Amino acid sequence: MSTGNFKFENKGHNWVQNDVWTAVDGYTMGQLHPSSKPNASALQNALDASKAAGLPDISASPAQSKFMALQCRVLGVTHALEVGTLGGYSAIWLASENPQMKLTTVEFDPHHVEVARKNIEYAGLSDRIEVIQGSGLEVLNQLKKEIEEGKRPKFGFFFIDADKPNNLNYFNLAVEMALPKAMICVDNVVRGGRLIDQSLTEPRETAGRILVEGVAKDTRVESVVMQTVGEKSYDGCLWAILKTDA
Repeated sequence: MSTGNFKFENKGHNWVQNDVWTAVDGYTMGQLHPSSKPNASALQNALDASKAAGLPDISASPAQSKFMALQCRVLGVTHALEVGTLGGYSAIWLASENPQMKLTTVEFDPHHVEVARKNIEYAGLSDRIEVIQGSGLEVLNQLKKEIEEGKRPKFGFFFIDADKPNNLNYFNLAVEMALPKAMICVDNVVRGGRLIDQSLTEPRETAGRILVEGVAKDTRVESVVMQTVGEKSYDGCLWAILKTDA
């Protein structure tokens, strides 16, 4: 299957490099979120410290991260859940742009957790960002139990960016912990167009189709997949909103 005029190169990440996309992101973010912004230093520190600690460069892009933060602001989200902390970059975006919000973020890798907590502390957000180390499914099931027991509030926003074969499992758990009209974003669904390549059978590659086809049958949500291009490739997210009567 052809994915367009760009040759996919696997260089340890899932990027399709394009100088124009990168330049446009650089120009627009430089104009709309310049280094004079209050959170700019903390965000840059998270990127620099994560790189120095050897973390993979797979965090959400600045533009995507700010877009999610603005969605939280529009929705008035007070509690959000992220699955896949990495170095805390997207978590810092979400919390720093939404002072009313508390964020719980889940990460399996202990080294990533250590780096993320330091980055979050540097950003002055340790009081509003809770980093939980552990298996995503185990932690989310525990959070669900705490919500059911009244020990933790439901969430108004979810960002799922972790082990791809569990995307649909994470999505289903998110719906069960969501407020009415809560928003769910699942990252890296399009994967340079490989979403529709039926010849790819590895679990990481089939995960997007399993997610899309599973969500299509879910009457609790309204959803869409939005394709994106930018400094971190041609990709796209699945976005869903929980129905009020779910």
